[in-house]
Amino acid sequence: MSKFLAVLITGLMVIVLITGCAPKEAATIGMAVEFMDHAACAYISQDKGWFEDEGLNLTAYESYVTGMALASALARGDIQVAYICLVPTINAYANAGVPIKVVAGTHKYGYGLVANPEKIKTIKDLEKPDIRIGCVREGGAVDVFLHKVIDNYHLDEGSVLGNIQRMNPPKMVLAIKMGQLDAAFLPEQWATMTEEFGFEMLLVSQDVWPDMQGSALIVKEDLLHDHPDIVERLVKVSQKATDWINQQPVEAAEVMSRQLNTAGGSIFPADVAEVAASLEITPEVLRRSMGRLEYTTEIDPVVVQATIDYIARLGYIRDSFSAEEILDLRFAE
Repeated sequence: MSKFLAVLITGLMVIVLITGCAPKEAATIGMAVEFMDHAACAYISQDKGWFEDEGLNLTAYESYVTGMALASALARGDIQVAYICLVPTINAYANAGVPIKVVAGTHKYGYGLVANPEKIKTIKDLEKPDIRIGCVREGGAVDVFLHKVIDNYHLDEGSVLGNIQRMNPPKMVLAIKMGQLDAAFLPEQWATMTEEFGFEMLLVSQDVWPDMQGSALIVKEDLLHDHPDIVERLVKVSQKATDWINQQPVEAAEVMSRQLNTAGGSIFPADVAEVAASLEITPEVLRRSMGRLEYTTEIDPVVVQATIDYIARLGYIRDSFSAEEILDLRFAE
C-alpha cells in the first residue's frame, strides 16, 4: 500500500469517528416524575436502561405524589427535567415564574370520578349535603377536572364544593378503603385502585373534556438553550417508551407495578406511609388503569391554549397567556 493511500484511509477513519461513530457525550441531568402511571414512559425508560443508552446520566430521579408537589420542586436548580401534568406546569410557569418549556406530550386523559354506587346513583347526587367527596387541593389537575364536571353537568358549584374534602390521592384511597368518602376525583392509577374497594368509575376525563392533555415532558429553558441535543435525546427516549407501552401493554403494566411498588415506600407522606404500604399496586390494576389513558407524545397547541384559558377563568392564574410561551415542539414534530 502506498504511503498516500495509507494516509487517506487513516484520514477517512478519523472523519467517520468524528461525524458518526463516536459515542454520545454523557449528559448529567436531574429528573422528577409523578408517582403515577401518567409518567409511564419515564418509569419504563428507567427500568429498561434507555436513558443510559442515550448517554443520559440521571443524577437525581425523584418521585412526587402530586403534580403540585413536583411543580414546587422545579424551582430547585438540580431538577432540569420533569414528567408532569399540564395543569401544574402552567401554574408553575404563570404563578412561580419557573422558566420551563413543554417539549412533548406523554398522554391524554387520565382522571376519573369514582363513587360508592350505594350512595351515588347520578352525577346530581354530588350536590346532596350529606355526600363526602375527596379531591386534591385547589389548582391541581384533578381539581380543574372537578370544575369541568361542575360546568358540563350544570351542577350547583357551592353545593358540590361544600362537600369537598381536600387530600392527596393516596390519602383519598385510604379514606375510601375505610369508608370515609362517598366519591372522589382522582388521577390514574389511584382512580382504578378504588374499584378494589367496591367503588365504580362514574366518569372518566374523556366523558367531559375531549382531547384533554394529561401530562407532558418539560425541561428548564437553560437546558434547552444550552444543550438542545440532550432535550432531543429525552424526546427520543420518551417516544421509544411510548411506542413500547402501546405495543406491549401487559408487560408495560408489569414493569409499572414493579417500579411503583419499589418507589412507593420512599415517597408516601410520613403520616400515611405505614397504611399506604398495604395498597399494593398490582399489574392487573395498572393494566386497567393504563387502558384508560391514551399514551402519545403528540400535543395540540390548541388544546394547551384552551387549558390555559380555562385555568385563568377559574382564577388559578392571574391572566391567560399564549401557549407558544411554554411550547417548544421542534423535536416532537
